[in-house]
Amino acid sequence: MKNLTRKQRKTLYRILIAAVLLVVVKLMPSDGLPLLWMLYLIPYAVIGWDVLWKAVRNILNGQVFDENFLMALATVGAFATGEYAEAVFVMLFYQTGELFQDYAVGKSRQSIAALMDIRPDTANLETEDGSLEEVDPEDVEVGSVVVVKPGERVPLDGTVIEGSSALDTAALTGESVPRDVAPGDAVISGCVNQSGLLRVKVTRPCEESTVSKILDLVENAGEKKAASENFITRFARYYTPCVVIAATALFLLPTIALALIPTGSQPGFLAGTQWTGWLHRALIFLVISCPCALVISVPLSFFGGIGGASKCGILVKGSNYLETLSKTETVVFDKTGTLTQGSFSVTALHPAEGFSQDALLEYAALAESWSGHPISVSLRKAWGKEIDLNRVTDVEEIAGHGVTARVDGKAVSAGNTRLMEREGVRWEPCELPGTIVHVTAEGAYAGHIIISDLPKPEARTLVEGLKAAGVKKTVMLTGDAEAAAKAVARDLGIDEYHAQLLPADKVERVEALLAQKSAGAALAFVGDGINDAPVLTRADIGIAMGALGSDAAIEAADIVLMDDNPAKIAAAMRISRKTLRIVKQNIWFALGVKGAVLLLGAFGAATMWEAVFADVGVAFIAILNAMRCLHVEKLHS
Repeated sequence: MKNLTRKQRKTLYRILIAAVLLVVVKLMPSDGLPLLWMLYLIPYAVIGWDVLWKAVRNILNGQVFDENFLMALATVGAFATGEYAEAVFVMLFYQTGELFQDYAVGKSRQSIAALMDIRPDTANLETEDGSLEEVDPEDVEVGSVVVVKPGERVPLDGTVIEGSSALDTAALTGESVPRDVAPGDAVISGCVNQSGLLRVKVTRPCEESTVSKILDLVENAGEKKAASENFITRFARYYTPCVVIAATALFLLPTIALALIPTGSQPGFLAGTQWTGWLHRALIFLVISCPCALVISVPLSFFGGIGGASKCGILVKGSNYLETLSKTETVVFDKTGTLTQGSFSVTALHPAEGFSQDALLEYAALAESWSGHPISVSLRKAWGKEIDLNRVTDVEEIAGHGVTARVDGKAVSAGNTRLMEREGVRWEPCELPGTIVHVTAEGAYAGHIIISDLPKPEARTLVEGLKAAGVKKTVMLTGDAEAAAKAVARDLGIDEYHAQLLPADKVERVEALLAQKSAGAALAFVGDGINDAPVLTRADIGIAMGALGSDAAIEAADIVLMDDNPAKIAAAMRISRKTLRIVKQNIWFALGVKGAVLLLGAFGAATMWEAVFADVGVAFIAILNAMRCLHVEKLHS
C-alpha cells in the first residue's frame, strides 16, 4: 500500500468495495426481486462510473474507439441482456487490470525518474566576503566559485581550484568505483562528493551542464518511437473500429436473418437461437477485442529497455535507436580512446645520424608544444622539462599529417609519413608497434619516435561479447600507423582494420561497409565523440563512449556510454536484443490468444469469463513479461 500513489489507493478501495457489494448481492435470494438489476447497478456504479464518464467525454470530443468505449458498450449491453453479475465482474476485473498496469508503468518509470535525482536543487555560492549563500544552480554565473561539501552533489560543471576528494559517478556511469579529483581537475554536475571539501570554479551555465544535457536526453527519448511502437499505434487506430464493426455485424446479420427466415427453414447455425444470444456473442467479441495488451505492453517494453540501460550508464536517445541496435551485424570502432587507453607514452627513440636522442625528443616536444593532441602531450611529458614557448614560432598544425614550426629559428616538422612525403624528406621505416612520429630539422631527417597506446583491459573481451550478442563483423578504423593498427587488431581479435585514415577516409570506409551489409541489418560506429562526429552521424547507429561531459558525443551519437568501458557496447547490444525479443513475444502472444478467443466467441463457444481473460488476463501477462526489460546485468569496472 505504501508504494501506491494516492490515485492507485483510491482505485484499490473502489475495487474492494465493489467486490464486497457484488458478493452481497450475489448471495441474496433473487426470487421475487423484479428490480434485481438495480441492486447490481450499485457495485457497477462504484467500480465503473469513471469508465462510463471517460467514454462519454471521448465520444463528445470525437475520440470514439478506445478501451473505455469498448468496456462501456460491453457491460451496458450485458445489463441489457440480463447478465448483471457478468457486467459487474467484467468491469471489476478490467479496473483491477488497469490498476496493475498503472502500477507496472510507474515502477518502470522509477528507473528513469531516479535519474532526476542527479540534478541538485541548490548550490553553495561563495560570495565576495567568503561567506556561502545557498542559491538555485540556474542563478550561478560562469566564473563563480561554488563549494561542494562531503555528501553533496556537484551542482554545475567546473574545475577544482582547492581541495581533493573522491567523486561517486554511479548515477551517471553505472560504475561503483569512485573517481579521485584534485586542484586542476574538471568535475561535472551530478557526481556525489564523498569525502573532502571542494571549491569549484564554474565553467558552464546550468542549462549547458552535463546533468542538464543527460536529463534532456532521457526526457525526450520517448518522442523517438521504434517501428514496432509506430506499428502498434497504427494497428490500434484501425483495429478498434474494425472489431466494433465486426461485433455489430455479428449481432445484426443473424438477428435480421432470424426475423426474415421462417423458424422451420432456419440454417443450423441459427436454429434454436434468439437475438439476445447473438447480442451476447457480440458483447463478448467486444471485450476480447480491447487492444490494451498491445497498446500498453509494447511501449512499456521499450521504456523498460531504455530504463534498464540507463542503470548501466548507457543513454539511449529513443526506442527507435534501441530497435536499430538490435539489428546490428557490423560494428566499426575508432581506435584511440575507444579500444585503447588514449594515454600515449614514448617507448623508443631512434635518432638519425648526427642527432642525439635528447635533441630528437627536444625538437619534437617543442614543435608539438601548442597542440592538445594526446601524442603531443606524451612528447612533452617524455621531454620532462618546462617548455619555453618563446623558442617556438610559426606553428602550423596540418590535419592528418602533423605539425610544422620554427624552433630556435630552425624549421622543424613532426608528424607521420604523409608529412615526410609532403616535405620531400626520405624517412626510415620501423617495425616496432606503435605510432611513429618522424622529425625533421632544417629539411634533414632527425629520426623517429615510437609512441604506444595500450589497449584497454576491457577491450580484450569486447569482441567475444559482441560475437556472443550476434555481431557478425568487427572493423577498426584509425589514423594511426599500419604497424600500430595491426598490433591492436591482432591482440583484440578484430576481423578487419584500416590504418592511416584521414577523417574523410573514415567516412568513405563506413560508406563502403554500409553498401556491403545485408538487407535489414544495421551498422554501428563506436567513437569517442570528439573527432568522430561525421562518422557517428553517417552510421545507422552512432555510439559515443567515454562521453562523460563531452558535448560533441552527446550531440552526435544516438547512444551515449557515460564512461570509457568498452564492455558496455556488448551489454547495450544484449539489452536491445532482449527488449525486441520481449516486444515480439508480447505481440504474437496477444494477437494469438485474442484471435483464438475471438473465433470461439463468434461461434458462441466462449463465455464472458474467457473474454475477460483474453483482455485483462492477456494484458496482465504481457505487462509482466515487459517488466523483464528492466532487469539488466550488473557491470563491473
